[in-house]
Amino acid sequence: MNAIVIPPRVVQTRRLELDYGSDDHLPRHYVQGDVGMSHVVSMLSSVFPEGEDFFVRTVRNYRADIADPELKSQVSGFIGQEAMHGREHRSFNDRLRALGYPTRLMDRITKYGLGFGEKVLPKSVQLAITAALEHYTATLAETLLTDAEARDLLDVDEVRSLFLWHALEESEHKSVAFDVYQTVSGNHWIRVGVMNATTLGFLGGVVLAVGLSLLRDPITYRHPVRVLRSLYALRRSPWLRSDVRRRIRDYNRRDFHPDDHDNAELTAVWRDRLFGSAGTLRDRVKVAGAPA
Repeated sequence: MNAIVIPPRVVQTRRLELDYGSDDHLPRHYVQGDVGMSHVVSMLSSVFPEGEDFFVRTVRNYRADIADPELKSQVSGFIGQEAMHGREHRSFNDRLRALGYPTRLMDRITKYGLGFGEKVLPKSVQLAITAALEHYTATLAETLLTDAEARDLLDVDEVRSLFLWHALEESEHKSVAFDVYQTVSGNHWIRVGVMNATTLGFLGGVVLAVGLSLLRDPITYRHPVRVLRSLYALRRSPWLRSDVRRRIRDYNRRDFHPDDHDNAELTAVWRDRLFGSAGTLRDRVKVAGAPA
């Protein structure tokens, strides 16, 4: 085990109760009417529940090996936050399925794919996968929290609330899986190799999932030009900008740590905006704590 210094961090579990309503409240193309982005967001959401469960298992595998009390506490918060994310995205995915998105199919594919990985890969590699994907989710989350254009795309209130809550908590616990990996392994070449393989798998999986989802959408056949224009416009997405790509690549530096991108002020601002005394989601928190 490697001795590393773990700074204090706020990693608090919050359980939200959101209501995605009827078709009047959540139209099929709910991201500003944009076909391509609606399918991208839906397919990302579809893999979150099983993905979050995988993250929890890979970190929990090493829970008994962690001696640092601060990291132990953060692991408990990480597990609680990820469990709540999976729960709420399952609810959202059920609503998306009613709109015609293949969320249940993608959920099953994700479950079987990750289950196979857990059978054949060493636990340290599984943890490295979690650390790599946590870097992706934190980078995308902090793009949402810092970029007004990104937030404006989510113009349905409950959907925006879901992703802002998720983004805040991804930012709060972005270093936890990485610190666990550095504590129990710290092998740089495994970390980088897994990141590169994960990048190929993640991007390829998103492309295939979005393609499958579009094939099930009648608009693809009724208005193919509109769909193609929407997909072409994705290149200008806030999440594909050069600074975001550079930040993703930072992970491969030998001296990288998620805290290199300091987010203490950002998370403090958004904790107050969402859950402070006048927070927009303060009254939506039903259960607080850190379930193990």
